[in-house]
Amino acid sequence: MGDARDIELIEELRSHSNELPWLEFKRDNIEPQSIGKRCSAISNAARLEGQDCGYMVWGIDDATHAVVGTAFDPDNHKVGSQEFQLWLAQRLQPSIAFSFRAIDHPDGHVVLLEIPAANSAPVAFDSIAYIRIGSTTPKLADYPERHRALIDSLRPYTWEHGNALQYATGDDVLELLDYAQYFRLTRQPLPDNRAGIFDRLVGDNLIEKDVGQRWNITNLGAILFATDLDRFDASLSRKSVRLVVYDGRNRAAKVSHRMDGAKGYACGFEGLVGYINDIVPHNEHIGRALREVRPVFPELAVRELVANALIHQDMTITGAGPQIEIFEDRMEITNPGRPLIQPDRMIDLPPRSRNEALASLMRRMRFCEEQGSGLDKVVAEVELYQLPPPWFRGDDNSMQVILYAPRSFANMTQEERIRACYQHAVLKFLTGGERMRNATLCERFGIDSRNASQASGVIKHALEAGLIKPADPEHPRAGYVPIWA
Repeated sequence: MGDARDIELIEELRSHSNELPWLEFKRDNIEPQSIGKRCSAISNAARLEGQDCGYMVWGIDDATHAVVGTAFDPDNHKVGSQEFQLWLAQRLQPSIAFSFRAIDHPDGHVVLLEIPAANSAPVAFDSIAYIRIGSTTPKLADYPERHRALIDSLRPYTWEHGNALQYATGDDVLELLDYAQYFRLTRQPLPDNRAGIFDRLVGDNLIEKDVGQRWNITNLGAILFATDLDRFDASLSRKSVRLVVYDGRNRAAKVSHRMDGAKGYACGFEGLVGYINDIVPHNEHIGRALREVRPVFPELAVRELVANALIHQDMTITGAGPQIEIFEDRMEITNPGRPLIQPDRMIDLPPRSRNEALASLMRRMRFCEEQGSGLDKVVAEVELYQLPPPWFRGDDNSMQVILYAPRSFANMTQEERIRACYQHAVLKFLTGGERMRNATLCERFGIDSRNASQASGVIKHALEAGLIKPADPEHPRAGYVPIWA
């Protein structure tokens, strides 16, 4: 694929009538300082022009764009006694993953240098940033208006926009992505021709045009709609969801079920959540008129927490993906990546996602609640079922949420009672600024009003822990609010 794609790329670059700010042709000018300055200039210009990469090409006449061949050998070229590519990498800051490729074009030997566009800061060579203006390479500092425009256009690396697969045929795209599910889940009619299908996939950044009538499947397209993630690179396939069910209360117990998801998150989500709800224990619930059999973990809570784990994970962490573990007494949902919000504030603060495009599309497909209204509904469902409070916890490498199976107030730990009290105060406050009171906490725990002193004791401990405070210190019966309110 590489040689064929590179030849197609050379042909596309040659088709431009003139050199561009992000494209330069050369015959045999291999002076190291000149190449270094142009790497800086082309990287910065590519970002300004909205290109992911810029290019230098040796063996092409810069006037006619004819292939004339080159003797340049970047692998064996040296600066003094140092290898040229190492010399160049040491002098470009921030470091960029440039790539030299030798191409045996039908008309002659060509060398291509692919230069990624600047991302986090202007790219400098020997501590000086350059820019391309016409065929010149001046210092960026001499053109403050272009410097400002470049700073405005810089953005952090967005994993979703990266390529999961390059140079795919149209048939490959339709085989590797479950496009029918995409149209069903986004509630769009399925076009009756390939052009219409591809236009919609491009519109949602699931694929993008490559060279030579080929396509790139983006990470976003693959992670959401892959028919089989194992058909992509291992760094992507390892993002698949892993489900493990134990017959006991710890990981030493026998594993009764294990499943490694193969489908993309979107086309496999409904099946995954349905499988979890079928496999967890069920309890009989007596409603007003009928007996119902319900899973011990609220279905809405499971759905929302699984979606959050998929959406908010750090995709740049390699070799790790979301994991769901089910024990006799709890469910643990873990995703890679340090949480962007303090765990105690996840109920009330709007979520921050590293993967905005993925989050937006998942919400469009109604896999999770609208932004800012998800985890409060999880806690509300837990209160409705009178379960122990969920535990949101994070460290430098992962975020985990633990849902607990039913346990009476008497069997909850003091830590759980305090956490439930805090979460109840948050829910009340989010409902039009209402205040938690002894009576509402009794209802949350299922405590008989005759034993209201038990709720009073929990409130006392929550006050001592600094999680809640009196709504009005002058009027102790006014109720309680979260400490941050």
